[in-house]
Amino acid sequence: QVQLAESGGGLVQPGGSRRLSCAASGFAVDAYAVAWFRQAPGKEREGVACISRSDGTLYADSVKGRFTISRDNVKNMVDLQMNSLKPEDTALYVCVTDQGYGCYWNRLRDFGSWGQGTQVTVSS
Repeated sequence: QVQLAESGGGLVQPGGSRRLSCAASGFAVDAYAVAWFRQAPGKEREGVACISRSDGTLYADSVKGRFTISRDNVKNMVDLQMNSLKPEDTALYVCVTDQGYGCYWNRLRDFGSWGQGTQVTVSS
């Protein structure tokens, strides 16, 4: 059974950094693509970053150059390092896998297994 547990959220000042972690169970994180989505109140779910089985990465234009996704195969975790945070990055961040090999936002969003999420609030 696929389970995903996010941690690391909190209150961050604009321009600050935060590292989110996704602990996976029921599968090996290097076997499939794993992604981070976010959802803000009144907005649709947005794919933020994804790492494929072959270690390719995909980022939303809004976070390119600021966010980095990485995988720790020993700990079976996927992290999201977020730098230069902006108020518009405020959202519930959720870890997702559809147990596929590639990063396809629509497939992940519609067929993925989701964690409970961790809230990130960027505010002064």
